[in-house]
Amino acid sequence: MLFNELGLRAELLRAVEETGYTEATPIQQQAIPLILTGADVLAGAQTGTGKTAGFTLPLLERIHHTRASGPRRIRALILAPTRELAAQVNESVRTYGKHLRFRSAAIFGGVSPKTQIDKIRNGLDIVIATPGRLLDLAQQQEIDLSSVEILVLDEADRMLDMGFIRDMRKIFKLLPAERQNLLFSATFSKEIRKLANDILDNPEEIQVAPRNTTADRIRQTVLPVDKRRKRELLSHRIGQENWRQVLVFTRTKHGANRLAQQLCDDGISATAIHGNKSQGARTRALAEFKSGKARVLVATDIAARGLDIDGLPHVVNYELPHVPEDYVHRIGRTARAGRDGQAISLVCVDEHKLLRDIERLLKMEIPKEVVPGFEVDPRIKAEPITQGRRQHQAPKKRRAQRNRPKRSRRQRKPA
Repeated sequence: MLFNELGLRAELLRAVEETGYTEATPIQQQAIPLILTGADVLAGAQTGTGKTAGFTLPLLERIHHTRASGPRRIRALILAPTRELAAQVNESVRTYGKHLRFRSAAIFGGVSPKTQIDKIRNGLDIVIATPGRLLDLAQQQEIDLSSVEILVLDEADRMLDMGFIRDMRKIFKLLPAERQNLLFSATFSKEIRKLANDILDNPEEIQVAPRNTTADRIRQTVLPVDKRRKRELLSHRIGQENWRQVLVFTRTKHGANRLAQQLCDDGISATAIHGNKSQGARTRALAEFKSGKARVLVATDIAARGLDIDGLPHVVNYELPHVPEDYVHRIGRTARAGRDGQAISLVCVDEHKLLRDIERLLKMEIPKEVVPGFEVDPRIKAEPITQGRRQHQAPKKRRAQRNRPKRSRRQRKPA
């Protein structure tokens, strides 16, 4: 189906055409007409299916169609789980709405709120925000959400995973009871269903892909390798196949920094992005990667849902994630908008169980490829993978406390 068959105004169609798209994806074909009717929508779509345009285009159509005279007021609120996603949704809103008159802003933490407050005071039509910073500004009475007509929860499952449910419920109380609600999620878990029942009014439901499936155009491969040779194999593969743009995932922030430095030492330009970086540093790292200044962007899972990089050809799991669903979100950064992509996982003996969990989730066995010169040493035994110092040490501390001999009440009294 073509975009010009979906009921969008000429200004929006012109912007879509300028981005190079003419045919709508399945989620866009289903979501856009429903949203234009004013219905609440519960939408499930795998990452990279074009869902952002699926809600931004009809949202822009609706607020422009009902625009009233007088001072600007916030009429649409989009909640996103990460700073990167909020910034990129705002970029999409501006791209698709560039021939319309409106104001939008991304509101998120990690930067000074002063600039954001100034934008709010100057008047906004659309706000794209992370829950924490938005609630902070609302509690400081710096933002008024009483005129919101459309609420969008983007990647709602991720917001629940990150513990935003309390903040979200506080935000809902600041919104008008009469509004249109759009909930987009990669999965429909019990928690998502409960959230949908709480905020959606007789919603239309869309599901364009089975739960937790990966994009059909992603070529997935597992490269078995010893843990100590992972970095060597990664550098070898990037150089041998002349990869120019590679997103690499590690499990820890320290590991991301270390790997980026090691790749630079190998002569491969690389930069890291993770939660300990300031927002300015994260923005610069992403800009260097998009421009080609850095061939490799090493990221933790904070970026698994928040990054949208046009035409990203390669995603590498340097370390497999602890949660199988995170694998789906990671590799979903490639093969977006109908393009092909490659997802490679460097798997050592320690990660065999994590790999089995991922394959069980996908209901498929990921093809294995042994790289000559990097064969696995069968003498190496698997070691447990810890999930952080605190989680690793806490049980030991608790056991010590449990085993400590109890003192009688008489013994506790001071002499």
